Amino acid sequence: MSLLWLMLLFSAHLAGCVPEKPKRSALNQLTRTLLRKYDCGVRPVHNWTSLTTVHIDLILQSVLDVDGKTQSITTSIWYRQVWTDEFLVWDPEEFDGINEISLSSDAIWIPDIIVSEFVDGGKSPPIPYVYVNSSGSVKNYRPMQVVLACSLEMYAFPFDKQNCSLTFRSWLHSVKEIDLALWRSAEDIANDKREFMNDGEWELLSLPSRYWHVHQDNTDYAHIQFNVLIRRRPLLYVVGLLIPSIFLMLVDVISFYLPLNSGTRIAFKISILLGYTVFRVNMTDELPSTAVRTPLIGVFFAVCMALLMLSLIKSILVVKLLHHSEKEVRQMSVSACLLDKYGSARHDFPESALTSIKTLDHINPSGDYELESSLEEDLLSLNEIQDAPSGLEWLLQELASLRLALSQEDSESSAQAEWLALCSKLDCFLFRFYLLVLVLYASTLLLLWASWSFA
Repeated sequence: MSLLWLMLLFSAHLAGCVPEKPKRSALNQLTRTLLRKYDCGVRPVHNWTSLTTVHIDLILQSVLDVDGKTQSITTSIWYRQVWTDEFLVWDPEEFDGINEISLSSDAIWIPDIIVSEFVDGGKSPPIPYVYVNSSGSVKNYRPMQVVLACSLEMYAFPFDKQNCSLTFRSWLHSVKEIDLALWRSAEDIANDKREFMNDGEWELLSLPSRYWHVHQDNTDYAHIQFNVLIRRRPLLYVVGLLIPSIFLMLVDVISFYLPLNSGTRIAFKISILLGYTVFRVNMTDELPSTAVRTPLIGVFFAVCMALLMLSLIKSILVVKLLHHSEKEVRQMSVSACLLDKYGSARHDFPESALTSIKTLDHINPSGDYELESSLEEDLLSLNEIQDAPSGLEWLLQELASLRLALSQEDSESSAQAEWLALCSKLDCFLFRFYLLVLVLYASTLLLLWASWSFA
């Protein structure tokens, strides 16, 4: 008997030394229970005629890029889906009061909701889990970076506004199987700017939404469209593009006050044109590139360059007219003129040379000489001097040459002054016409840009 008791005590001791098998946690048991017979390829309804409603919410976080050449916009959004899964329902009391768990998105049914304007997925972080509560409500929250096709209107750059849409729809299921609805009210979604990064180039104006059906192949499909209304902040482009261009045009206008005969106006205008060309080449990357319609700022730069060319051509024309009547005159000293004309020792005066002299007056025999303005009297007085000494003849010829040179210089100077006055009047008229065209063009652009900016 005592032996039997010893055996029982020993067996109880051995049983106490064996480790107890651990129990499964309530979370593990709940997950196994929910997914044991779950089929992720079947729409989660007990009655196949029942409708699955997917509630959608959207929060715009930032606008990363707007590409006018490819007509696309890159945005960062917070996307939320909420629907009811009738197969994922449990009693929290049976599982230690668990009301919500996270499940793998690959293990349960996910609605086939797509964005119609979707072009590229960008760099969206993968979120492999969804939240499920005890009533069967499934919450699929995830951040997305999407590239959307958008019809961009760049004509008013940099005062442009863009309207791009995100249209959510089911790829295969009709409205009888999957319907869409907004999780929040349309007013709350449109005015929600809390998460938007408002310090960038683009300003979020509104995010309106609407719901409608599309009838296709005798079946209706539910659609929800969100319109992203954004406006560009133009300050960077005004300071970097418009103001330097306006300054160069003002310098070109001021250059008209340079004298016509100074010879520096054309060189100065060429320097302005070259500087503006370099400025345009450096600013090419800042302008949007579109294949359909040229932005107004591109037209502005092209017209400014055309006006600079017109200003240069006008100055060249006026300077050409100014120097059209001038002749090349050799500037020589008195001795050079004498050596050129009277290099020999003889001082014979041909009559052809004397007929062009207008300097000497009547000469009386007493040796007193008076200068008169009559050419005939000068010729008679010179013909009467036959017995005068050779030194006097040389002096008379010298005086005649000097008077002829001075007379020609005075006549040319007066003609040049009259021609300069005429060219100055023409230059003033062309300058006023150029200034009128420039003011009208600039006023039109400023009115257009002001109306777009404050619209």
